[in-house]
Amino acid sequence: MKLSKFDQESENAVVKALKEKKVVIIPTDTVYGFSGIVPDTDAVIRKIKGRAETKPFIQLIAHPEDIKDYTDQEVPEALLEKWPGPLTIIVRNKEGMQQETTAYRCPGDEWLRNIIEKAGCPLYSTSVNRSGSPVLDEPEAIESEFGAEAAVFIDDGEKKGALPSTLVSILDGNITVLRQGTVRI
Repeated sequence: MKLSKFDQESENAVVKALKEKKVVIIPTDTVYGFSGIVPDTDAVIRKIKGRAETKPFIQLIAHPEDIKDYTDQEVPEALLEKWPGPLTIIVRNKEGMQQETTAYRCPGDEWLRNIIEKAGCPLYSTSVNRSGSPVLDEPEAIESEFGAEAAVFIDDGEKKGALPSTLVSILDGNITVLRQGTVRI
């Protein structure tokens, strides 16, 4: 199903598909992304992208303070002030979680944060492309390549020239920029 982001049913259609543990293609505050409920859709998204199991996905959270649910690390205030926004922060997870570390982002797009909130848990997010290929930024190309593999595709127009999120790690106690994107650190 393809809907415009501005269609009043877009949010409900995405949430319904997510709760049914299906993969969706949605616009983020950066590029289009494959998204699904954590951890249930990991294998499906990997299969669609052709992505190795060793490379983890970003997890989207609804509110900046939600990161405290997943890590005991102190996240510097200078980073938290950039949320919501296109900044991804890699932290060490709380003991007992499936992975040792995770990259979290609280997106700047209110529509997307509403979806995460209604889904009730973090969402995976990874760019719409086959692994190793350029990121797709035109709705027609996305629909042609992946339309049959996603339960819902939300069209938000072209994303030409959109930069990915800035990716930082705080694993060693310092802020290390791993990928410079929209947010300057």
